[in-house]
Amino acid sequence: MGLIPVADGDVATIVTSLEMRERPRPAPLPPSSFALRRWRAPDPDRYRLLFRRVGAPWLWFSRLAMGTQQLEAILSDDRIEVYAATDRAGIEVGILELDFRESGQCQLAYLALVPELVGKGNGGWLMRHALALAWRKGVERVWVHTCTLDHPSALGFYRHYGFVPYRRIVETFPDPRLAGILPIEAAPQIPCLGRDSDSRR
Repeated sequence: MGLIPVADGDVATIVTSLEMRERPRPAPLPPSSFALRRWRAPDPDRYRLLFRRVGAPWLWFSRLAMGTQQLEAILSDDRIEVYAATDRAGIEVGILELDFRESGQCQLAYLALVPELVGKGNGGWLMRHALALAWRKGVERVWVHTCTLDHPSALGFYRHYGFVPYRRIVETFPDPRLAGILPIEAAPQIPCLGRDSDSRR
């Protein structure tokens, strides 16, 4: 019990895992000017570019830190499905990644839009697509996790769509901005203490 110090060069977050064990009732897709298209074995550099655009504000870095060979192995796996949300000009503005590698389950591995589209109702459109694609024959559980570094509305968003929290853990990891994986100005709402402490010495 009590407070646990976090090293200046690390970031700490509370991760909440949520699950859905029953297929939700069918619901119409909200109207949208965007389209969702399957990315089959996307080019790693193109994938990283979109991953960075949607995830940098929340310190998403896991796929950016991977080597190209490791990332290619994931993206080319038939049990991993990657979709890109595109605007009318065909520019990728969102990502949906479904992981079916565990039998009978689907993980919403990544679901996000570029920052300028957040909070305008587009997330519901993407989630409706996600649930329609995730709940297929043989799937008995769909799950996702979010953390306190994500958008402040993320946890409530998942619960709104029927996900139920079942586990909470504390995670710490080296700040990806200090490692050069993300720019130092990324996620300014999350203090980068390692840099600040270095500048004071």
